[in-house]
Amino acid sequence: MAKKLNISKNSVRQTVKEWTIITLGVILYSFAWVSIILPADGMGGGATGIAMLVYYATGGLEGGVPIGITYFIVNFILITAAIFIIGAKFGIKTIYSIILMSIAMSIMQATIPLNVLGLANDKLLSALLGGGVAGLGISLVLMQGGSTGGSDIVAMIINKYRNISYGRVVLVTDCIIIGASYFVEHNLAQVIYGYVLTATFSVTADVLLAGNKQSSQIFVMSERYKEIADLITNDFRRGVTLLDGTGWYTKKPAKVVMVVVRKNESNYMLSKIKALDPKAFISIGSVMGVYGEGFDTFRK
Repeated sequence: MAKKLNISKNSVRQTVKEWTIITLGVILYSFAWVSIILPADGMGGGATGIAMLVYYATGGLEGGVPIGITYFIVNFILITAAIFIIGAKFGIKTIYSIILMSIAMSIMQATIPLNVLGLANDKLLSALLGGGVAGLGISLVLMQGGSTGGSDIVAMIINKYRNISYGRVVLVTDCIIIGASYFVEHNLAQVIYGYVLTATFSVTADVLLAGNKQSSQIFVMSERYKEIADLITNDFRRGVTLLDGTGWYTKKPAKVVMVVVRKNESNYMLSKIKALDPKAFISIGSVMGVYGEGFDTFRK
């Protein structure tokens, strides 16, 4: 009973942590667009970039359609199309992120003073800061298994027919959307700063996600291998492989527990294993890439 209660507490704690971080990421992303990028007449890609295009095309400050509304409509259309093409593969975290972001953008645009940070006249700084904050926000969402739709959904649809990486899909769609802003605003500087923003956004997200995606391979040799394997499976939701080994000094057979986890999970996992069996022999090493269930998908 105590074990079940402990697992339940850990599960609830992890769930609350994930949803809290997703919410924080969405708020940061929304603030970046509404309070940093928008006041400087910035431009970007993805569903938010399309929302900005519509905002500028319908009058901008003089009554343009709020970006939160267009953002939601674009994602609703994409999700509907994707359901018919690839089926309903959208997690609740993606739906939550899209709805919350639409609401957050609409509320912020209606309540926060347009030039609250005083950066409207510094377009380069706005592009760099806005791209960095937006990249941080989206990284927090992605780290917890969420998504903000837009280019993610386009990538899913394209990958039904072609095995093309997410990064390549985002690059192409962002270039098209930002380039299209020239025909709406006829402002070449806006296009250039849009590409600067997108580059900053991508670099920030890549750096943060690369650290989050680093993985560790752990080998555990212990007489309590069954309990350790159950601990990893139940508490950490990670697959475990049990290997047969032989202790050469003792000449006795031994079981080796092997598991691959994200590097940010490894310290907590090791502490739990050591608490279960202080005598466990553990080795840990970094791995360059992990592809498969629960990790990354190999793409061209």
